[in-house]
Amino acid sequence: MAARIEFFFDCSSPWTYLAFHAIQPIAAEAGAEIVWRPILVGGIFNTVNDTVYKSRDTPNPLKLAYTTKDMADWARLYGLRIKMRPTVFPVNSVKCMRGAFVALEAGKLVPYAYAAFDTYWGDDKDISKDDVLAAIVDKAGLDRDDFFAKIAQQAYKDRLKANTDEVIARGGFGTPTIFVNGNDMYFGNDRLPLVREALRRAA
Repeated sequence: MAARIEFFFDCSSPWTYLAFHAIQPIAAEAGAEIVWRPILVGGIFNTVNDTVYKSRDTPNPLKLAYTTKDMADWARLYGLRIKMRPTVFPVNSVKCMRGAFVALEAGKLVPYAYAAFDTYWGDDKDISKDDVLAAIVDKAGLDRDDFFAKIAQQAYKDRLKANTDEVIARGGFGTPTIFVNGNDMYFGNDRLPLVREALRRAA
């Protein structure tokens, strides 16, 4: 049986953009299935990790300087454009992440998420705005009217909340949260070598 990777993610996180990019070749190498699980990371922070807000308000300058360098190093390695501090930060990603379910249904989650990540982290555009989302929808090859009608429906709101509640219940505290074969949890882009090793063991 092929290994199974669950990737809980929110496009408002740069570290998640990095991991989203890197997890795909790792999965392909291992012959593993990726199950994309959109979440709302603000819901996680509000419930189990509100210290994030304090660290944003009063960041440690030494850690911030290193984090900026670290982000640039990873982005260079992966060939991605990431602006460390977008003009709108943090961004309200709720519509974008509801839309991820629309993209999933259409079999276009990967191009949709790449477009969302690159629009926010590369182009510095506010993905909470409908006109910005519309351009993302176009890039992913989705139908605009269908997209905006669906993300306003309660069913899509409920699906996003359910995924967010589930990852909290399983021990998650941020994005990206990755599970290998059900209960083996890893957090963050820098844990991907451990994910690769877990997949090797599973094989």
